[in-house]
Amino acid sequence: MVVDDSRAIRMILNSVLEKLGWEVCEASNGREALSVLEGQNGSVSLVLIDWNMPEMNGLELVRHVRADPRYDDVKLMMVTTETQVEQMITALEAGANEYLMKPFNKEMIEDKLRILGILQQEPEVV
Repeated sequence: MVVDDSRAIRMILNSVLEKLGWEVCEASNGREALSVLEGQNGSVSLVLIDWNMPEMNGLELVRHVRADPRYDDVKLMMVTTETQVEQMITALEAGANEYLMKPFNKEMIEDKLRILGILQQEPEVV
């Protein structure tokens, strides 16, 4: 799932994930994301989350998801313009599994997905 109030960012992230073979759902804020998660009946394995959104921001979403044991296996990755180390630490302590700063490219997303164990490692060049 992609959670971002920017339609353009949602489209970019959707495109990258779909090219990697995933079905993608989306939400424009944290409150909507919780509703979508509930409706997916456990089929969401990864959520890419923007920090700054109306109604419920990304950090609040991370905290809500981590408070619900049904979503213990869901990987949460912040994808945000927030570049302060303190904010990264706060997000990781709240339960985010990874943190990617905007602007990003496809390779950066793939690298983070490999770190999360969601995407297989590329074969080594010998």
